[in-house]
Amino acid sequence: MELKHIATREGRLSSFLREEMKMSAGLMNRLKWQQLLFVNGQPVHTDYPVKPGDIITVPLDEPVPDYPAEDGELTILYEDAHILAVDKPAGMLIHPSRSRLTGTLANVVLGYYEKTGQKSAFHPLTRLDRDTFGVVLLAKNAHIHSLLNELHLQGGFEKIYEALVFGGPEAESGVIDAPIARLPLPSLLREVSHRGKPSVTEFKVLERKENFTKLTLRPVTGRTHQLRVHCAYMGWPILGDPQYGSEESQTFSKEMGFHSQRLCAKVLSFAHPVTGEKITVTSKFAAD
Repeated sequence: MELKHIATREGRLSSFLREEMKMSAGLMNRLKWQQLLFVNGQPVHTDYPVKPGDIITVPLDEPVPDYPAEDGELTILYEDAHILAVDKPAGMLIHPSRSRLTGTLANVVLGYYEKTGQKSAFHPLTRLDRDTFGVVLLAKNAHIHSLLNELHLQGGFEKIYEALVFGGPEAESGVIDAPIARLPLPSLLREVSHRGKPSVTEFKVLERKENFTKLTLRPVTGRTHQLRVHCAYMGWPILGDPQYGSEESQTFSKEMGFHSQRLCAKVLSFAHPVTGEKITVTSKFAAD
């Protein structure tokens, strides 16, 4: 992949890399020593005097991953030269692990990049549990990933989920404010606890049925398993949730034919890291 910028002012190349191209000091230094900074097609140093109309190009090659590319069905919700947003189905892992190098979203995305001739890498910004489905946002290179990650840390991502819960809240909308902590090792699960970190979720009822309710959930904070833990804590666990569901909700889920948790990452909104344009991506899936 290649970053490109046409100068509209005079100045040192380093100032364009920092300001217009939003490049970190670490990346800028690495590219400098690799002699990968170009103006009008010629390799230059960071102190090169850039003039209006000069074309700055920076190739961003990514290391070859240690997992294979695979053909597979990929639902693309948004794509440009910098980012890719896809719909992840339930039951699919985001990234390979030591015990499993195939069959993940990363394998399929890498296969898509190879098939379309893109020299891009797999840099996820939003990570979903294996059985949570919906929007996953990916950066195509480490530079864009860094910009988006900073935006994410500053609260620049707006996320809306849909869920089916057993029973449901009495109110039509409200806020769950309950701190979440990790259970003692070796467990990987979480719980509501006074020793936990502040955790806030907003909810709104979309539809009520006899034994379950469809909600929208907006995580104000981003704790691991936050939505699943909060719903279970409130007494209306997400249907199909094998870890946080109650015995009654799990029995009902099986009767309904739900073999995975009914939690969908429905909408993701953010400012584009390069253009500043507001991007809103909506999943084609639904909780029901």
